Amino acid sequence: MAAASEPVDSGAFWGPVRPEPPPTRFHRVHGANIRVDPSGMRATRVESFAHGVCFSREPLAPGQVFLVEIEEKELGWCGHLRLGLTALDPASLAAVPEFSLPDLVNLGHTWVFAITRHHNRVPREDSPEAEAEAAAPSRPPALLVEPYLCIEQFRIPRDRLVGRSRPGLYSHLLDQLYELNVLPPTARRSRLGVLFCPRPDGTANMHIVINGEDMGPSARGLPAAQPLYAVVDVFASTKSVRLVQLEYGLPSLQTLCRLVIQRSLVHRLAIDGLHLPKELKDFCKYE
Repeated sequence: MAAASEPVDSGAFWGPVRPEPPPTRFHRVHGANIRVDPSGMRATRVESFAHGVCFSREPLAPGQVFLVEIEEKELGWCGHLRLGLTALDPASLAAVPEFSLPDLVNLGHTWVFAITRHHNRVPREDSPEAEAEAAAPSRPPALLVEPYLCIEQFRIPRDRLVGRSRPGLYSHLLDQLYELNVLPPTARRSRLGVLFCPRPDGTANMHIVINGEDMGPSARGLPAAQPLYAVVDVFASTKSVRLVQLEYGLPSLQTLCRLVIQRSLVHRLAIDGLHLPKELKDFCKYE
């Protein structure tokens, strides 16, 4: 499998051009309460709080992010989205388990991470500050200063990794909070992704990315030589998710223009005053 995101090269700002990986889609095999739209891009749990397990249609390439955005929430349930990887071929399952945790994991060769409102970061091994590091909020760098997220040997464009609020009366205040990355991971429009990074010993580390930040290796020792499918459990309070496609080569001219416009404005509401077509304004506001 070809790597989906390029290896880190600190000498280049944007990095070399590389072929785009195929678009991510949801697998035709999924939980009994899941409905996938005809495009394969949106998965919705239509009833109950369980039987919401979904898979990627194809195995992921090393460094390829399976990224979803939370579109709908449902009140009255306890628990949130679950995300991970499996070496099981979804088409080979006699039945999709009711839950990813513990049912799918108990089948073996599966690693799933339960997303919570807080404490999703995995501390580095052998770090004396591990506990404080896991609890402390961090400030993600500006996209124009550091347009890539570096995870082990991979460098991934950050622009579409970050979830954004819907612009409104108080969105400029919310944006100040988002700069500190206090958008709850389980909130509507939050973006969450999973990928794996091969190691020299033939294993791989699984990483969870939440709104443009790497949470650290949430699982180690995955079989890098085996096909690894993404697992998304649309569980409990998470009702619907949609896939977000990433740019892996050079950022598009659209993306670069958006970054320059955003850097020049106080907040996104100011975009409405620009002499631009509505479609471009919406794009600049991440709508």
